[in-house]
Amino acid sequence: MATPVQTLGYAAQVSADETRTLQLDVLGAGPAYTNRPDATGAAYLVRHGPTALLLDLGQGSFPRLAQAIDPSTLDAVVISHLHPDHFIDLVVLRHYLRWEFHPPRRVRVVAPADLTMRLDALHDEPGFTAAALDVEAVTTGVRTIGTLTLEARPVTHTRESHAYRVALLVGTGPGLVYSGDCGRAADLDPLIRAGDTLLTEVSFGPGPVPPGAEHLDGPAVGALARRTGVGRVLLTHLQMGYDETATLDTVRAVFDGPVSFVAPGSRLAIEG
Repeated sequence: MATPVQTLGYAAQVSADETRTLQLDVLGAGPAYTNRPDATGAAYLVRHGPTALLLDLGQGSFPRLAQAIDPSTLDAVVISHLHPDHFIDLVVLRHYLRWEFHPPRRVRVVAPADLTMRLDALHDEPGFTAAALDVEAVTTGVRTIGTLTLEARPVTHTRESHAYRVALLVGTGPGLVYSGDCGRAADLDPLIRAGDTLLTEVSFGPGPVPPGAEHLDGPAVGALARRTGVGRVLLTHLQMGYDETATLDTVRAVFDGPVSFVAPGSRLAIEG
């Protein structure tokens, strides 16, 4: 049986210079299916000053988002790929924006190109998405969102999957690299800068990954962290039936920095 997931405190501990700090709130960290009742789909809220950016919005994560922030004030929702455990609560967000406010409010969404088509088709309603969401296609490279930069790189998973690096617009300090779902750890190398926090899936725990699954395991994550010089590793998206302690051991066998699992409710600071 897996050991309880460690919840990270908000660095009590936050630096006196909060203008250099990214705050990460984990709203959901679950895989596509699980028997853990609190393991809602992927959703990671990153805030800096007035800017609020959400990485993915998987199944069941909207209520936690609404407890953390008024969802209508998000500067952007950024979707890694079009598997429902990473985007399906955009439906809930759309309903909230469309019907909770008069007139309706809108939120920017950066996502793979087919997102609008899929949401409209799901509801058999052309224009369903555009009623409240301003969708723009993700492209490789860097864009600005408020006080943050967002760098996107393609990764091996679905036909169009991306990993992201979030960092301060001003300065050169460490950022947050989010793997999304990724089947080849080397795809993440170009995103990572020394000292970054790596928030990465580890779907198949201590491994090995079944052929064709296009996900990561502990040994792959550990090797990635070691060769890129990350400051710490945050593990997420562990499949049902895989042991957390054994997974941590496989990462720590090759990477000697801090390694922890995150769970809904985890909150931590990234000093930039």
